[in-house]
Amino acid sequence: MKNILLAGGLAMIGTLLGTRVLIGYLVRKGYGQFIRDDGPTAHHTKRGTPTMGGLVIIIAVVLSYFLAHLVTWTPVTVSALLVLYLFVGHGVLGFMDDWAKISKQRSLGLTGKAKLAGQGFLAASFGAMALYFPNDRGIRPASTAISFLRDISWLSLPAVVAVLWMVLLIAGASNAVNLTDGLDGLASGALTMVFSAYALLNIWQFNQWCGLQATSGPRCYEVRDPYDLAVVAMALAGACFGFLWWNASPAKIFLGDTGSLSLGAALAGLAILSRTEFLLVILGALFVIETVSVMIQVSYFKATGGKRVFKMTPLHHHFELLGWAEVTVVIRFWIICGLAVATGLGLFYAEWVVGQF
Repeated sequence: MKNILLAGGLAMIGTLLGTRVLIGYLVRKGYGQFIRDDGPTAHHTKRGTPTMGGLVIIIAVVLSYFLAHLVTWTPVTVSALLVLYLFVGHGVLGFMDDWAKISKQRSLGLTGKAKLAGQGFLAASFGAMALYFPNDRGIRPASTAISFLRDISWLSLPAVVAVLWMVLLIAGASNAVNLTDGLDGLASGALTMVFSAYALLNIWQFNQWCGLQATSGPRCYEVRDPYDLAVVAMALAGACFGFLWWNASPAKIFLGDTGSLSLGAALAGLAILSRTEFLLVILGALFVIETVSVMIQVSYFKATGGKRVFKMTPLHHHFELLGWAEVTVVIRFWIICGLAVATGLGLFYAEWVVGQF
């Protein structure tokens, strides 16, 4: 547990202190967020708020992970490095998008095609590498089987199709977090809960890991490096929690695409490597709801020639336009996220006890 607690604590301290430094630097340089003109009018006061806050989260997570291993003198693992690769890679992509917005003085950054191409390359390379590097038990970081609470054996896919499935999952998760990051503290608070859930889940998988003959039972987990995945998950949770101090309403800094794309990709990476891909839909139900609201709005708008289901999407803007205060929307959406996380963890534990999912 030393590595897990140390990584989480260091990452939290890193974002608590580092974000303040980043805010000062961005303010001096005038690197602020541009707000879309068609959004809620209350958001126009946020114009100029520093963005790219995800930079400090990325630095804090990577440094805390390696420092925790250095202090405890334990080796790093392939699974953790793969998640960090996906995390940092999407952070670089998000930074390019944020920088394009700042340099061009507008609310649009990279083109949709360019962003999707970058996400596709990072996800495909992650998926291809994750199907290699077996450990001494022959277990690879990722599996070709689709998973819910563990691998579903009868849903095993050819390797190429499995990589395409991972690309879809990673792109979906990163874009879902990006859509949710529209109110002060909404995404960072929700991510803190979901990453904490994955830390608990990975700790449980390690304690019931098939490689531990002394404690593993008939319902053990064939996951490579579950303990080190818990280290990464706790570092991510701690970093988001520390960042929330500055991102809570009224936000002094925004995640930007640098943070939202990278954190969403990390969520998907943890789900893939812990063999809980469909469980992510439950744990991250808030992100799913926000994304589905956009899909419904766009589909209905095109089908009806301009009519809308919601006043505005993503869904949090709909409630703002209904008259809810921003902080009310955030807290209520956090409650939804908390209930989803509790449900997901309950299902995960129930499957181990009953063994019927």
